[in-house]
Amino acid sequence: MSLKRQLFLASLLMLLIPWAGLQFVLELDQALRAQSASQLQVQARRMAEVAASELAGQSVLASGEDAIYIRRAERPIKLDGHGDDWPGYEDDEQPWQTTTDADNVLSWQASVHGRYLYLLLRVQRPDPRYFNPANPDQPYEFLRLRWRSDSLVTERIIRTSAPGPVVGRFPFSRSRQDHRVSGVWRSRSDGYQVELRLPRLHPGDYLALELVWPDPLRPDFAYSAGTRQHPLPVVTGRSPLLEARLHTLLAPGQRVFLSEPAGWLIARSNQPLPDNHRDFDNLSPLEVLEQITLNALRALVRFYQPEPAPFRAEQTHQQVPGHSGLVRHPDDERYLMAAEAVGDGRLLVLEQSLEQILALSGNTLGSVIARSVLLIIALMLVLLGYASWLSWRIARLQRAVNASVDPDGRILASIPRSRARDELGELNRQFGHMVERLQGYTDYLESFSRRLSHELKTPVAVIRSSLDNLEHATSDDERASYRERARSATDRLSQILQGMSEAARLEQSFDQAEPETFDLAQVMVEATAAYQSLDPDHQIRYQGPDDGCLMTGSPELMVQLLDKLVDNARDFTPTGGHILVTVEPTGQRLQLGVFNEGPPLPESLARDIFNPFVSVREGSGEGHLGQGLLIVRLIAEHHGGHVRAENHRQDGISGVRFEVDLPGTTGHTG
Repeated sequence: MSLKRQLFLASLLMLLIPWAGLQFVLELDQALRAQSASQLQVQARRMAEVAASELAGQSVLASGEDAIYIRRAERPIKLDGHGDDWPGYEDDEQPWQTTTDADNVLSWQASVHGRYLYLLLRVQRPDPRYFNPANPDQPYEFLRLRWRSDSLVTERIIRTSAPGPVVGRFPFSRSRQDHRVSGVWRSRSDGYQVELRLPRLHPGDYLALELVWPDPLRPDFAYSAGTRQHPLPVVTGRSPLLEARLHTLLAPGQRVFLSEPAGWLIARSNQPLPDNHRDFDNLSPLEVLEQITLNALRALVRFYQPEPAPFRAEQTHQQVPGHSGLVRHPDDERYLMAAEAVGDGRLLVLEQSLEQILALSGNTLGSVIARSVLLIIALMLVLLGYASWLSWRIARLQRAVNASVDPDGRILASIPRSRARDELGELNRQFGHMVERLQGYTDYLESFSRRLSHELKTPVAVIRSSLDNLEHATSDDERASYRERARSATDRLSQILQGMSEAARLEQSFDQAEPETFDLAQVMVEATAAYQSLDPDHQIRYQGPDDGCLMTGSPELMVQLLDKLVDNARDFTPTGGHILVTVEPTGQRLQLGVFNEGPPLPESLARDIFNPFVSVREGSGEGHLGQGLLIVRLIAEHHGGHVRAENHRQDGISGVRFEVDLPGTTGHTG
């Protein structure tokens, strides 16, 4: 899997942050709903007590009891018989009241404004029989109104000889008119409609409506439809004083309904939430994204909420669910509902808008989560961009490495160095350094066959010529001379092969050497004295302390290291020249140095002279393959040190100094 995909999958884990935030919002919403439901129930109980005191002395309208429900009109109703200025005339906002018969012959609406009560009656009888002035005794269709106010019962008859204006008539003297009751009679395709105005009635008064029409086959027989006549149906409706009192107890986002046991609303009020919505054109792009995220969060909260019960509160009736809790209105708005009994059967329903609860649970924390989501998306884009940048850098390094080596393993070019200071930049530089070292190693391997051929050519030629001459020798002295020459050439071949394998044998001996604590100064003093006795042609001396330079390792390997350094020094020191061995303690480190008088070291080899197969004895004929200083480096690194070479001037004498830096040890020799 690529680094970009790994970082992408890792960045997806950051989505756990908004998920955890959503879980917290859901838990917060549930806690707030539970707390709001408890507070709403307490508030509903308090409002029920207020309503009970306001309705004290008013009779309760029992379930199934006939009633005439009166609504309040915002302006006077024009009496034209059409009814189009009645609110809710063409929809179900203010449903019609109707008779309980199967045909629903008579239906009506009632409203009050000022000193008047307005009635809109609709009759579904296609062929009504009107009053005939030429034959007053002929049966005809009429409406009977009967109401009681202040213990006084009033009855009026509404009849007409043709559609048009009508007035109320006294029941026992129908020629006598009561202009307090007036209206208009209009025909309809399925019957007729009558719009009336009469003196205002108040909740607690009584009103009965009745339609009477004759049987066309039996003139002495008549039918009737309408409300109950004995006792008269009670007049009910919303109480402005009670609504005003309840309105003062409402908080923003709350609505209250108070109904009779029969379902008629007698009070209804609401306190809308303040409009805090800002104009979309005034929002910044970040605020637009935040609002979109917030709306999505609200939708998720709604999705995880319990399924609300349907609730329908009309202008006249309300349908109360069987339990308090979440309810949904026909407009799909959700509310938290609390119901409380008022007196003997009345019911007060208090609702709290969930928008306010969502504002508490969602707006503040939701705004944080919304911004967190935007931040996480931005971080994911940054991580993906960063991953793409890393992938591009790694791919570029990969291409550079592939371009530097051909399929046969030959180094074609160096790797361009990176200036970056991070790990990838360091890796690029390490690869470049490795390729350079491989280039040098490859160059030497390519010249190794020539170097080996050059070193082996002379002893092999000597052996071949000695063998050839040996066959033609005529004296014992001549044959002995040729055999000695062949033996000497064979020894030289052995030395060359031994030098080639010495470094490999040395690395194997590291595993077998037992480390011990010894005094490096004492070892160097003894070894230097031995070198001087074996080589009278050079001045080999030691400079430094005679003891007190402890280190841990193998003294035999350190003697071998010094052998190679002194042997190398003798090769370049002229006869009678100086070779100086020094040991210098510096803190916790020991500095072992070998200085030889002689030609300077080429600067191109100062760093690579300790690599395998590197030598400056070109054409010397001594059989050197550059393994001595490699052995020095291996022994130094085995003891935790490092070695370096530099041109140096010692006591006015120019030459080359080899320095080995080694770790010291505090303690006693064992």
